[in-house]
Amino acid sequence: MNRLVALALSGLALTALAAVTPQDPVALEHPPAAVPNPQINYPRFLEIALETEAVRAERRLDVTPFATMIAEPGTVLLDARSADKYRLRHLRGAKSLPFTDFTAEALAKVIPTKTTRVLIYCNNNFVDEPEAFPSKLPAASLNISTYIALATYGYTNVYELGPVLDVKSAPLPFAGTAVDSARWSSDR
Repeated sequence: MNRLVALALSGLALTALAAVTPQDPVALEHPPAAVPNPQINYPRFLEIALETEAVRAERRLDVTPFATMIAEPGTVLLDARSADKYRLRHLRGAKSLPFTDFTAEALAKVIPTKTTRVLIYCNNNFVDEPEAFPSKLPAASLNISTYIALATYGYTNVYELGPVLDVKSAPLPFAGTAVDSARWSSDR
């Protein structure tokens, strides 16, 4: 049994044990039943996460190769953060498709084919800009969810920005209202 499935199963077991305690005799007599929903498939999510783990690790890029790939024709730079964070500051040339809006149809409008090279980044790639790039807990990093979701939808050529960069010194071009207002105030 692989480690992710083992962790998930142990977590489920602990959750079930926590729900059935000697202080709750009703729970002992009537354990909670699984609520079926064919539109939610957690076991398949775990499988895809495991299937993509090694490939994702190889496709986490340092800033220089990431910047080089951005400039190559046919590459889609995808920003899956919320629309308001994107408006504030994003990598120049990025297409906005918030993670909450991922559907087969929405992704197909932004990414021409399943083999198109897609570059992703998230809040946890940048510091010193808490309004546009608020940090998430490492296990909740949007890069992880985005990568797995793109793989789930069949996208096979996904790369992500690996390091944490300071917004003020990052060698990547930014755009957005926070950038424009900073530029405007420095031009005065």
